[in-house]
Amino acid sequence: MERLLTIFENADPFSTWWPTIAAVVVGIVITVRTIMSGQRCPNDNQIKEQIVVVTGGSSGIGFEIAKALGARGGRIILACRNMTQGERAAAIIKRELGCHTPTSSGDNTNPAERYFVEARHLDLSCLHSVHQFASRLMAEFERIDVLVNNAGVVFGDTRMPTADGFEQHCQVNYLAPFLLTQLLLPHLKRSEQGRIIFVSAHAHQAAKIDFDDPLNVGTWAVKFHARDAFAHSKLAVILATRWLARELKDTPVTVNCCTPGLVRGTRHLRNSPLMSAICVKVITYPWMWLFMKNAFEGAQSAIRLATDPQLKQVTGEYFNDCEIAATSEAGQDKELAKKLYMQTIKTLQRVTKLTVDKEACTMDTDTATKGQKGGAQLQLENGN
Repeated sequence: MERLLTIFENADPFSTWWPTIAAVVVGIVITVRTIMSGQRCPNDNQIKEQIVVVTGGSSGIGFEIAKALGARGGRIILACRNMTQGERAAAIIKRELGCHTPTSSGDNTNPAERYFVEARHLDLSCLHSVHQFASRLMAEFERIDVLVNNAGVVFGDTRMPTADGFEQHCQVNYLAPFLLTQLLLPHLKRSEQGRIIFVSAHAHQAAKIDFDDPLNVGTWAVKFHARDAFAHSKLAVILATRWLARELKDTPVTVNCCTPGLVRGTRHLRNSPLMSAICVKVITYPWMWLFMKNAFEGAQSAIRLATDPQLKQVTGEYFNDCEIAATSEAGQDKELAKKLYMQTIKTLQRVTKLTVDKEACTMDTDTATKGQKGGAQLQLENGN
């Protein structure tokens, strides 16, 4: 032991190049990681009591968006397909936010209870579920301030259409969020400054789209590979954002889209061929850590779009790393955007309604009221 200590005491770090090489490598890694992590949301603006709907909020990017907006005072609705995961996510968000909330000595209130974070069921692969979700939400709240269409699917089975007859990526990533937006528009217009945010992806740049059938639902529709289907759906999101912004020009509602960048640590890659073997995961993970964002970093653009007062008049734009960015040429084609928007409206009208049934809202309201009365009566009886 004494000999080892003597060696360290007499060691000269400048007698070899290895410390210098190690320092340079560490510096390069830190620099690359800092660059690839992207820009943080440049504001800490509060959104007190604003009602925020985040689809896919039970994990990944949606979870980080919901937590950040909840910390800023928003009333968060997590729209999730799996209610067990959604309720768990809501509880985690409230607990984590409560842990960072200062309390006074005489206040016995649980800090977590100061935050409104609840899960609601929404399955984007079923348009009927979208209608149910929208009608219940509109019956419960008098307005909606922010809608974040974050949920999506990648590497889905393109051979298995949804129950509504559409290709999975097309419906989950584009058609269902489009329908949800249309259904909630009346409530978004009641907000002082309603904001609609669609989450797209870098993959849109590789998308192939037919001007005569931009939705790819016609008789001669192309059978996409899962990768191409995902890219097509994300380009459709951008084009619809462009045209919807024109449709909402004279309203208090803005609509923008953003890309989270290349993000690791989400469930999107669970069906990827690259993630099917353990050895591949072991080899690729260090590179993913270095060159890809984590979920928190990927959420920053959406957080800025939901909160920044400087973006109050900005609409129809595509954001990357919290700044307006250029899309592919197809993503800037106004005629293609109009064609896609009109075809989407017609396609959805063939299979469902684009408005919420007022009677359904009334029934949901009555059901909720009866439930509240029943709960109060039960408490009274228990009290007696």
